[in-house]
This record gives sequence, structure tokens and C-alpha cells, in this order.
Amino acid sequence: MSRDVELQCRCGKIHGWLRDAAPDTVNRIVCYCDDCQAFLHHLGRAELLDEHGGSDIVQVAPSTLSFDRGLDLITAARLTPEGLYRWYASCCKTPLGNMVSPQLPFVGIVTELFQQAPNARPCDEVFGAPRGGILGKFAIGVPPPGSVKPNLRLFARTLRKVLGWKLRGKTWPHPFFDRASGHPRYPVTVLSMAEREALRSRCGPRPARA
Repeated sequence: MSRDVELQCRCGKIHGWLRDAAPDTVNRIVCYCDDCQAFLHHLGRAELLDEHGGSDIVQVAPSTLSFDRGLDLITAARLTPEGLYRWYASCCKTPLGNMVSPQLPFVGIVTELFQQAPNARPCDEVFGAPRGGILGKFAIGVPPPGSVKPNLRLFARTLRKVLGWKLRGKTWPHPFFDRASGHPRYPVTVLSMAEREALRSRCGPRPARA
């Protein structure tokens, strides 16, 4: 059964909703890529990574995600000029959503955003358990089973979701982009090469800590 799920940042200044949430309407994965690790280190939120450097992410259709409070506190960082838009709360550094562009209709949300809401339900209950891990070659320590080689079943499911969202017009309204101009609604900064290099040393792949 789908439900509307409340979400908010750690300090509560940014608040919003994910509509029609259910295991069959979203895609939940764990991403071990060094970019996701670098971003959370950039925010000073490395505690959101699991012991292998993984980010627990729920991928949703853009039109199902909206914010109704704290819009002036939303901002984004890109690790490179062509990298993902990584939106976060400037007030408390809570990640709000990762995305490529409006042309690819999906937003990946770190599950922390759902757990901070009042009366939050366990993510497994709302979204189902993660369906797999990806990019385990960047994991810290021994990569979790099944995360290194391409997971064709997970890839096919993700592709079906994104294509379905696009065909059903679920790109708009978009929580982060203006439809008329095609431009981001909120400020975006791009990290310098020096900033990126400083973050890389804190990311996998590397042996587990002794």
C-alpha cells in the first residue's frame, strides 16, 4: 500500500513530502561510489555512510517529491562541472537529493531525510529493503557481496522505473528545477579541483581500518 511520507532535514527547518511511496513505486539501493562518499565528507556527514562507505538511497520520481518549508535554505554542490547535482540543507548539511538533470527523471534521496521526520516509519517498512549494492569497487574494506559486478536485475529495474516516470510525465513539477527556464531553482556551487582532491583521500577503495 502506498502512502505519503513526511521528510525533513536534521534541524527541522526544511520540510517536505514524498507522495505515493511504496516498495513498487521507488527503487532502493546502496551506492558505494567514491563520489557519494566524497559528498558526505564534504558536508561533514560521514556518519551517514555505512561501514563500507555505502549510502542508503531511495530513487524516486521528481514529481512525487516536494518541499513546503525552508526553500531559501536549499542549495547544491557538484563535484565537477558536469557532475551530479547534489542538493542539501545549508542549515544543517542534511542531503536532500542527488540527480543528473531534468532530462533523466529521478532523484536519489539518502534515507536520513525520512528518518528525521516526526513519527517516521522504518524505511524497510515503507520502501522495502535495499534491492542491491552498486559500485562496490569503491567500498572501504571488503566489498559487500554482489556489489562489484554489474547487477543486471537491478539495472533493468532502475531503467524501467526511469523510463516509466518519463513516459508518465513524472518529471514535472520538479523539486529543484524550474520548468519554464530549465534552470535550477536554488544556488549551485562547483567544487574546485583542490577541494575534490582533498576529499578523495577520505574515500574508498582502501583497506578496512585496523
